[in-house]
Amino acid sequence: MMVFLSIKTIMTNPNNKLIIGLTGGIGSGKTAVSDYFATLGIDVVDADVISHTITAKGSPIITTLQEAFGCDIAPNGELNRPRLRQMVFNDPDKLAKLNAIMHPAIREQIHQELAHTTSPYAILSAPLLLESIKTNGNIITDRGLTAFCSRILVVDVPTDVQIHRAKQRDDQNEEGILAIIKKQIDRKNRLSYADDVIGNSGNLDDLYRQINQLHQKYLFLANAL
Repeated sequence: MMVFLSIKTIMTNPNNKLIIGLTGGIGSGKTAVSDYFATLGIDVVDADVISHTITAKGSPIITTLQEAFGCDIAPNGELNRPRLRQMVFNDPDKLAKLNAIMHPAIREQIHQELAHTTSPYAILSAPLLLESIKTNGNIITDRGLTAFCSRILVVDVPTDVQIHRAKQRDDQNEEGILAIIKKQIDRKNRLSYADDVIGNSGNLDDLYRQINQLHQKYLFLANAL
């Protein structure tokens, strides 16, 4: 049985702030959740946005990626994300090489952005938040991005809802979406890490009601730090 307790130990960023790690599978509605937290005045640090920022045209990491994967992944200096994603998707060695380049840079930028947040608590939104954890047997050897987090908030939906929403949003076929789902942590394990869960199978009113409840809870916890 996996040991999860160390993940749930309270951790804080350099400002001694409550950090909520937000995650969920493809099509779960993480963006809708983080966007609503933002409307409540809560700072959101988004790992996906950071990943795009540090690989923008002209950034030094582009050169490193070209050296590792070939110049054709960034023609004219602009990263061809679908091409790179295709190269590493079913190749563990290439994926490990990509992660070794990207993860330290992403972590450093996350650290800097969290340190400059000013809201009572902050959200760290990361689709692969839990996948960044490294284990040896049942022992966690590297908490990954969860090391920044005080609590883990999982946005949860059934697989059929994931497929339906992802097909509408990304114009992908069901086979491709299922392949992505299989690459992510499974639903049961994702929920086992959660301190808080938002069920997002209903309408927006239900989603916002749950977020408002959590917002009050997080304000209370932040005030207690």
